[in-house]
Amino acid sequence: MLTLTWLLVIALAGGILALVDGILRVRGRGNSIIGIIELIVAALFLLSLFFAGIPFGSIVLAVVLLVVLIVGLVLRGRQGVAITIIALVLVAAYLVLANHWIVVPGVN
Repeated sequence: MLTLTWLLVIALAGGILALVDGILRVRGRGNSIIGIIELIVAALFLLSLFFAGIPFGSIVLAVVLLVVLIVGLVLRGRQGVAITIIALVLVAAYLVLANHWIVVPGVN
């Protein structure tokens, strides 16, 4: 049974946007290595939200995804940055809320 919470919605939105950003990087010119790494990490992050058997937890994968998104933002090439920034903000918000660094009643 899956319980739909705000924290899960934030994580799903950030993971899906990072996956879309990785697909756009792979299809675009240049930085396809970063796009492939972003695709793999985003897919593992999304799977770790639903399955407990993923080798690394969702927190570790979220940190790795955050680093990959920052590197992708710095080396953006000819691609726009809106999807990357939104995914970056959502993944960072997930990390802050999942680790209880900021407690928002009803979210975590």
